[in-house]
Amino acid sequence: MNLPRAVTETVTPYRILVVEGHEGLRRACLYAELALLGFPSRQPPDGLHHLDPTRPFRDLLAAPGRFVVDGGIIGELVYGPLRRGRSRVTWIQVLDLAEAVAEREGALVHLTGGDHGDDGSESAAAALAYARVFRTLAQHVPVVRVDVTSARTDVVAERTRRIRAPAPHLSQLRRSTRQLTIG
Repeated sequence: MNLPRAVTETVTPYRILVVEGHEGLRRACLYAELALLGFPSRQPPDGLHHLDPTRPFRDLLAAPGRFVVDGGIIGELVYGPLRRGRSRVTWIQVLDLAEAVAEREGALVHLTGGDHGDDGSESAAAALAYARVFRTLAQHVPVVRVDVTSARTDVVAERTRRIRAPAPHLSQLRRSTRQLTIG
């Protein structure tokens, strides 16, 4: 798998990439290609910390340099309710992680692919849950969606406005250039 130019141009400006997508998608080739772009892979310890599941990820984010990390905590938010009836992580914890990624000039990479249909299977439910999770997280951190199953890898960079830092409107900028006289 050679990363298309669109993927390369989209991910290059970021310092941290958190990769996540439903089970069964090949990631090893993507990690190898990202390593060639200067994003070495760093892995959190296996399993989630029993008291603070986000701690290993926060520790990784504190490290200097550019790197890519597997976003297993996002997977827990999706697969926990499907397999155990509840997730071991909360939305608040995942949103805090997304904010930390954004503060480090990072992005989430949402791996998509395969036709899951609407057959009620776990795979179809997971694909829908991932879409919902990444749609929500895109309001806090840049999300790059990469389709890894097609013959041609597609990339869609979702550049939505972040909730906590909305973009100024052009009319607001024009008003600020006028002089205000008091007195």
